[in-house]
Amino acid sequence: MIQENLFNVIESNAQNSSKSSLRSTPDQYVLAEALLRFSQIEGMPVASHEAILNLSMAPFFTAAPNPFIPDEVTSSPLNEEDTYGVTAFATDIMAGKNDPLYFLHYYSTKVPPNAIVPYILHYTKPGDVVFDGFCGTGMTGVAAQLCAESYRSNGKGEVGARRAILSDLSPAATFIAAGTNAIGLLVEYLDEVEQAIQAVESQHEQLHHTSDVGWPRGTSDLKKRVNSKDSHSGRLGHIEYVVWSDVFLCSACGQRIVYWDLVFRGPGKSVPKTAPCQHCGSLESITTLQRVWNSRFDPDIGETIRQAEQVPVLINYSIGSQRFEKIPDERDLALLTNLDREPTYPAPPIWTMPDGFNTEQPRRSHGYSHVHHFFTKRNLTLLTAFWQRVQELDTPEARLLGLFVLTGAIQRVCRLNRYMPNHDRHVGPLSGTLYVAPLTAEIPVTNYLRHRIKDLRRCKHGPKGFGVLVGTQSATDLRNIPNSSIDYIFTDPPFGGNLNYSELNTLIEAWLGVRTDSSPEAIVNDVQQKGLIEYQDLMHQAFREFNRVLKPGRWTTVEFHNSRNAVWVAIQQALAEAGFIIADVRILDKKKGTTKQLSYGSTVKQDLVISAYKPNGGLEDRFQLTSGTEEGVWDFVRTHLKQLPVFVTKDDQAEVIAERQNFLLFDRMVAFHVQHSVTVPLSAAEFYAGLEQRFPAREGMYFLTDQAAEYDKKRLTVKDVLQLEIFVKDEESAIEWLKQQLTKKPQTFQDLHPQFLRELGGWQKHEKAMELSVLLEQNFLRYDGKGEVPSQIHGYLSSNFKVLRNLPKTDPTLKAKAKDRWYVPDPNKATDLESLRERALMREFEEYCESKQTRLRVFRLEAVRAGFKKAWQERDYDTIITVADKISEQVLQEDSKLLMWYDQAVTRTGEDE
Repeated sequence: MIQENLFNVIESNAQNSSKSSLRSTPDQYVLAEALLRFSQIEGMPVASHEAILNLSMAPFFTAAPNPFIPDEVTSSPLNEEDTYGVTAFATDIMAGKNDPLYFLHYYSTKVPPNAIVPYILHYTKPGDVVFDGFCGTGMTGVAAQLCAESYRSNGKGEVGARRAILSDLSPAATFIAAGTNAIGLLVEYLDEVEQAIQAVESQHEQLHHTSDVGWPRGTSDLKKRVNSKDSHSGRLGHIEYVVWSDVFLCSACGQRIVYWDLVFRGPGKSVPKTAPCQHCGSLESITTLQRVWNSRFDPDIGETIRQAEQVPVLINYSIGSQRFEKIPDERDLALLTNLDREPTYPAPPIWTMPDGFNTEQPRRSHGYSHVHHFFTKRNLTLLTAFWQRVQELDTPEARLLGLFVLTGAIQRVCRLNRYMPNHDRHVGPLSGTLYVAPLTAEIPVTNYLRHRIKDLRRCKHGPKGFGVLVGTQSATDLRNIPNSSIDYIFTDPPFGGNLNYSELNTLIEAWLGVRTDSSPEAIVNDVQQKGLIEYQDLMHQAFREFNRVLKPGRWTTVEFHNSRNAVWVAIQQALAEAGFIIADVRILDKKKGTTKQLSYGSTVKQDLVISAYKPNGGLEDRFQLTSGTEEGVWDFVRTHLKQLPVFVTKDDQAEVIAERQNFLLFDRMVAFHVQHSVTVPLSAAEFYAGLEQRFPAREGMYFLTDQAAEYDKKRLTVKDVLQLEIFVKDEESAIEWLKQQLTKKPQTFQDLHPQFLRELGGWQKHEKAMELSVLLEQNFLRYDGKGEVPSQIHGYLSSNFKVLRNLPKTDPTLKAKAKDRWYVPDPNKATDLESLRERALMREFEEYCESKQTRLRVFRLEAVRAGFKKAWQERDYDTIITVADKISEQVLQEDSKLLMWYDQAVTRTGEDE
């Protein structure tokens, strides 16, 4: 039975419900009942049920798992066949960040909605359901609604709004997502919010004004600035911002040094690295100064606290349209002293800052242990006054909008707002951190709230939340979403330790009254005792849920940004283990706002867009009957080729589609078999030969017959083919580089060697250095001048040398020119060569197995890969684990193939036990 106080909360919120279109009183009752069932769902926010109900706008937005989702989606049959017929999206996107919807609310990361619209239009039809389980500020939902605007489609995809289900672990994120996705409706309540701001200004008028004894803004003469006073006696100015400075001690004389006095040299002057103490003249290093710490009584928590001393040093104010600046006078200082002595009224939320990576700096450097410490007492007073008035607004929509305005201002009205003396202005917080700088700028809360109101008014024609449901829960547990009910997933998940969202969102969630449960947060964070392995496991759980709720044969797009290869590999591995098959990877070029295809392998230094699909039921059913056979291999390849883009152009050139190359097709096939615990029946050479026999090849890519015809037709419309750039970093990439060079031009060792040496700058330190001669002997063939000239060499010579055209393959002149050239072997004749290479690799792997060394510092990665594959085929999981223990964790985590074999070995060992 629902607790009686929850009914009272709902009844009190039901006042004026006739004006409400986002919150329904009956649905609030449904949510109240569901809260009692949701206690076992991972990621339930940390808050009372009353707080969750007060914040929620059921059915549209719930600050808990949304119980209304099953009513909005329908499951699809698991055996859905190829009726969908959509291939991977492979078009360049240009989308800037100048859309007002993008700037509606501050958040650490977001993707512009215009960058998401083309993906939704490509993968879905009007009315389809789009899901984002790491929704952040809800840009996926905004994009789903924007699909109704024809001008955004550029003629691609069927115009019409899509439905959206948005979810995130963070209550701050889902609250922002709700406000952003319904802003077109909420702006109707802006007048009520603006009246609340006006009431706060009237109530605390003395906090906004300062006496006019300053100098005109822009005065560069420091003497005039310091000596200016009483120039406009009797006038009051409106405070625009106040600069606060840390205080340090001189290492020589022990006197207090105000950081501002030490570093300020006037607008346009750089901040010095060393500066003389104004008391004794000794040079002080700016980076090694010792702070002044004071103990003071905090009346808001009733305790004595120890904090770094900060003092106001400059007030920027306006009179009419003119701006002035001044040094704080006695009145200003007395006002601040009086504020500090009394408890803040109304009382602010008293939230202890959690232990964390980001929360450590403000706690260590300034002693900020609670959320309210991040605000000056003036701003804390104004903020709590506005917070109280928001809660007293008549309608749920007005209250939601008021909180949306308040939380959108937090980052700029707290002590994270940095001041740059050389630029003579404040520049906002350091993105993605809780860094408190030695100089900060205090913008009076109501000033910035009015600024936010102006931004919101520009969005009166924005999305109104139609067809959108927002819920709050972990992506690792989506039990309230039915199986196979989602048409498409676009998501921008957390990547490793890039951003610690639960820590960063604390300043917002304190004012919402609902906190993130960080236990299932997918992150690399030492404080939470989560490394890369834990991160990958959580991402695997999330992607497994994504796979479960996605309809068979449908797509997910993952936007990825992290500079660590290991995190990129973890994402790939998590997707594969969850049952997705990657079909396209593109680099996001932020400078140009476009995407371009990833050139090679796993190395990543830029943002990526990953397209992956869930195999349809037909493939899964057929594979159960043909697994472990050649028939199963080629069924997978045919099905996979259907999903890949056929023709991609850029700057009037055709691009080589990486996923259509033989080695990546082989990798995808092997991964599919491994994930299904099935022996791979073909070697790489046998697979490559089979590709040649079964599928038409164009520019090193493989197609289905009808796709090849389409490619040939479109190929005539462009001038040339833009080859992928391969970066040599290990043996595998070196072999692919050589293959690319020798396919274009069979060459001698002497021709290749200087080129090869130029490519070796990025060779991995742990990778055994490979001689070019060994790479050539184990992977390619050399014409020794005997017999006919191989077709690969004959084709090149006859095309590039007039005197050699139309000569038979046995002509002495042709043979002399061809002698000692290395070339790529015919796949049908490469089996013996691969066997030779395999034996050499296994000999090295056996040495690693027998080695008494606890750590292999330099080794041949290809040998370890070959050994892991053979051991896995033989179910010798202990050997894989034993050798893996001898390899550094970083190497293991950064290699997708090694990680795949290792994860499977650990899993199978656990199952056997």
